[in-house]
Amino acid sequence: MAPNMQPIHKVAIIGAGNMGSGIAQKTAQEEFDVQMVDREEQWVERGKAIISNFLQEAVERRIFSPQQVSEIQGRITGVVGTENTAEDTDLVIEAVFEDFDIKTQVFNALNQACGENTILASNTSSLSVDELALASGRPEKFVGLHFFYHPAKNRLVEVIPGKTTSDETIARTVQYCRGLGKVVILCKDRPGFVVNRFFVPWLNEACLLLQEGVASAAAIDAVSMKAFKIGMGPFALMNLTGPPIALHSTDYLAEQLATPRYVGAQNLRDMVEAGEQWNIGEDTECSDEAAEIIRNRLLGQVFAVAGQIVDEEICSLEDVDRGAKVGLRWARGPFEIANRLGIDNAKTMAENYAKLAGFETPSVWERSQDFVFNYVDSSIEDGIATITINRPEAMNALNETVVGQLSDVIDMVNSDSSVHTIVLDGAGKAFIAGADVKFFVDKLRADSFPDIYDFTANGHRVLNMLENSEKTTIALTTGLALGGGLELALSCDYRIGTRKTQFRFPETNIGIYPGLGGTQRPTRICGIPCARWAILAGNFMDAQTASDLGLVTHLVGVADVDNTISEISANGKPANKYPGMPANSESKIVKFAESFYSDDNLSSILQGLCPDGFNSEDKLVSRQLKSLSRTAPIAVSLASNLINLAEDTDLEEGLKSELESLRTIFSTNDALEGLSALIEGRKATYSNS
Repeated sequence: MAPNMQPIHKVAIIGAGNMGSGIAQKTAQEEFDVQMVDREEQWVERGKAIISNFLQEAVERRIFSPQQVSEIQGRITGVVGTENTAEDTDLVIEAVFEDFDIKTQVFNALNQACGENTILASNTSSLSVDELALASGRPEKFVGLHFFYHPAKNRLVEVIPGKTTSDETIARTVQYCRGLGKVVILCKDRPGFVVNRFFVPWLNEACLLLQEGVASAAAIDAVSMKAFKIGMGPFALMNLTGPPIALHSTDYLAEQLATPRYVGAQNLRDMVEAGEQWNIGEDTECSDEAAEIIRNRLLGQVFAVAGQIVDEEICSLEDVDRGAKVGLRWARGPFEIANRLGIDNAKTMAENYAKLAGFETPSVWERSQDFVFNYVDSSIEDGIATITINRPEAMNALNETVVGQLSDVIDMVNSDSSVHTIVLDGAGKAFIAGADVKFFVDKLRADSFPDIYDFTANGHRVLNMLENSEKTTIALTTGLALGGGLELALSCDYRIGTRKTQFRFPETNIGIYPGLGGTQRPTRICGIPCARWAILAGNFMDAQTASDLGLVTHLVGVADVDNTISEISANGKPANKYPGMPANSESKIVKFAESFYSDDNLSSILQGLCPDGFNSEDKLVSRQLKSLSRTAPIAVSLASNLINLAEDTDLEEGLKSELESLRTIFSTNDALEGLSALIEGRKATYSNS
C-alpha cells in the first residue's frame, strides 16, 4: 500500500444478524471502531446480544479477560437506520439478505450518508460484484467480500474486485482484512468465487448419490470424511449451516454457470420444502463398490471444478487449496489430494465427472506430472520488494520447499538494481511459526541426520543472504514469530512489530536449541543475560517486551506499518545492527533478566536451582524455575555455551559453531523425545541422555 494512502480506521457493518454481528465482533476485537447498523433498535440490540454471548463464552474458555471483553464491546456503537451511518466512515460492509434490490437500496442510502472516500463492500457469497458495483453509485470504491461463517473464528475471506474497482480500494480493503488476521484470497468475479464454486456442487453431488440409492447418508458422510480427511461429511455440514442455503446456492450456480448437474437434487428440494433436516442415522456400512463410487464421484467433482477455477484464472491453484484448508478446514486442498492419489488417477476422476456434468475437462489436467506449489510470493513497487511467505494453513512454517523458494526469491531481489529495500512478510496471523517439526522427527527416526544438517545449513545460507544484503532489510513481524521464524527476522536489519507481535524461542522445551542463528544474533542484539532469558527458558515475549529487548526495532500501530516501512526505507541500513545491550534498560523484564541470568547465577540455573539472593516464591522467579524445569538439560547447556561464544567471536564464527553442534544435540534421546512429544501433543519426559 502506498505510504500516502489512508488506512482504514472506522468501519460500519450494515445488518446485525449472525454474519453481520460476527464481522462487527471480529473487527472490534482487532481494535477498529465499529458501527453496527440495522433498521430497528430491536435488531441492533439482538446483534449486540449475539456478540455478548460469544464473548462470554470466550471469557469462560479464557480466550479473553472480562476487561478485554468490555473494551471490545466499547468499540461497537449501535446505529438505527442505514442513513445514520457516520459520514467519515472509511469502510462500510453490507451484510444484509442476498437480494440484489435490497442491497441496492442499502447502497443508495449509504451514498447519501457517507463521504466520497468511503469504500462500500458487499459481503456476498453469490451475487455479481460487477453488477453490485454499478448499482452502488461509486463503482471505483466498491469491492466484494465473502467472509466465511463464523467470521470471528474462520480465518478465510475472499476479496472480489469488480472491473471498475480501483487499485487503492483493493489495497485498503486487503489491508483491513489482513488487520483482522484473515487469510485473503483475491479472486475474480465469477459465480461461486473460489470455495463455493467447488464446495456447493460437492454437497449437491452427495445428495444425488443418496437419491440414486448408492448408500445411506451416514455411509456417504463416512466415506467422504475418510477420502477428504475431514471431520464432518456433506450431510452433517448441510444440517449445520442449513439445507436451504445449500439449495439456494446450488440452484444459483446451476443457473449462472449453465450447468444442469448443479440443479438442487430432488431429495434436497423436498426436504427444504418440508422444513426438515437430513436424518443421517448411524448406518455407515456400505459395500466396497459403493464406497468406490462415492469416493470417485465426490473427488472427481472437486478435481474437475477446481480445474475450472484455475483455467478461468479466478485464482491460483495454491489459493484453491488454501481456500479448502483454511475456509473448509480440509487437511489438504484438491490439488494436494490429487498429488497424493497420483495424477493419472485424479485426472481420470476429473474426466469422468466432467462427462457427467456436461463440460470439457479443464486444461489444467492435461498433465502427467504432479502439481508444483509456490509458497513464496513477491512484488516490487517503488524500489521496495515485498516477499511474502504464503503458507498460512501451516502458520508459514519453514520446510525444504519454502526455504528453497525463499532462497530463489531473495537471490532475485538482491540482484535487482532497482530494489533498495526488502520487506519480509507472512500471510495470515503468523509471521513464521518456526520450522516444520515433523521433518526433524521423520529424519531422526530414519537415522538421516545428514538431511537435518543440510536443511539447517541451507537455512543459514538463506539467512546470510539477508544478513549480508546491500539492500535495507525489514521483517514485518506483526504476528507470531517462533523459533526459525524469529531467527529469520533477526537476520534482517529491522523488525517492525505491532500489538499482535509475539516472539518465542521454544527449542529448549522440545529437546534442541535454536540452530538458525538463534544463539548468536539475539545475544549480539540485547546482550548475554537477556539472550539467556529469551533462549534458555523459552520465555514468551509480547510486543512491548520484544521492543524493550531490541528484538523489535519499531513498535507501531497497525495503521502505521506502511508509513514506517517508507521511513525506514528512506533512512537506509542501521549504523549499528548489533548494539549488544537491550533497548530499554528500565524495563521490568530487562532488569530481571540481567540480574537473574548473570554470569554468577548461571551454574545454579543450569543445575535447576534457585540462585542465591532470589526468593523462589517470587512470581517472576518461580515462573522462570518452572519454565526451566520443563526444558531438556542437554539442550539448555549447549545453548548456554553457544550464547557465551558470542562474546568472544565474530558472527560468522559463532554461526559456524552453532552448525557444528547440531550433531551433538540431534544425537540425544531427548531431542527425539521433545520433538516427538510436540507433534503427538503430549508432555515430554527428558532423561538427560
